[in-house]
Amino acid sequence: MPFSESQIEAFSSINDGSAFWKKGPKALDDIVTWQRIIRLDAVRMNAEWVPYSPSQANVSDEETSKVARKAGLSDDEHLETCRRYHAARLVSILEAYALYDPDTGYCQGMSDLLSPFVALMDDDHQAFWCFVSFMRTARHNFRLDEVGIRRQLNGTSDIIRVADPELYDHLVKIKAEDCTFVYRMVVVLFRRELTFEQTICLWEVIWADSTAMRTGKGVGEAQKKKKAPPTNDLLLYTIAAAVCRRRKFIMENCKGMDELLRECNAMAGTLDVWQMLDDARELVSRVHGRRPETPT
Repeated sequence: MPFSESQIEAFSSINDGSAFWKKGPKALDDIVTWQRIIRLDAVRMNAEWVPYSPSQANVSDEETSKVARKAGLSDDEHLETCRRYHAARLVSILEAYALYDPDTGYCQGMSDLLSPFVALMDDDHQAFWCFVSFMRTARHNFRLDEVGIRRQLNGTSDIIRVADPELYDHLVKIKAEDCTFVYRMVVVLFRRELTFEQTICLWEVIWADSTAMRTGKGVGEAQKKKKAPPTNDLLLYTIAAAVCRRRKFIMENCKGMDELLRECNAMAGTLDVWQMLDDARELVSRVHGRRPETPT
């Protein structure tokens, strides 16, 4: 399929941050805001990806300075070389994406979703197009009307209601049944709760389930073997599983939204991704009969 004119323009702008100014899809104020937030978010990204990307971990100071200049970074000198390089690549690709998809532009959290692609791919163009493909399913997380987020929060709430009515009743009692306390998990797909390696594992399993649902492969096989079928909502089942695993603490100690938020934030760095996925599959089996899904 040939690239459209807008795709070619965005694609060519990846390695030249100044191109972001040449064609503003929205008001200049929006563009300035995007640039400012992109740079702040890019610089704050940690370096946990380094062991998985030796080529970028060993990038030279000269190459890093060159890439940083192109990205227009000027407040990253305090970072170690590999983190400066990573930040500069994030800036260039995110600015290109903001031009490619001006309706979405840039919102906080998108840098978290892009970072693994940049870490695992040395080529900016490849990372950009992979991110574009990924955002086709994730961009609804960044809509101003929050329709996509609300659908997923409601879905998570529904899973908990069916799988653990007692826990759900407690959430209703403390006016937290809308599940807004897992908002961050939904928006960035557990990226801030899991390590780099765990994030990649979880995303690959989620993508595999979505592919199985789209193609229909694996659905019938799961039914024959009486296993949990694939689902388009594995992320939501995984979030619900993480919450249900802490049901005792939540029911005994969480009396309002503030306590729930603290408990969810405290999950970061403590989760076992494989245990969480096993729990999620159990929830799928428990809920699936009441809310069947069909391939899309």
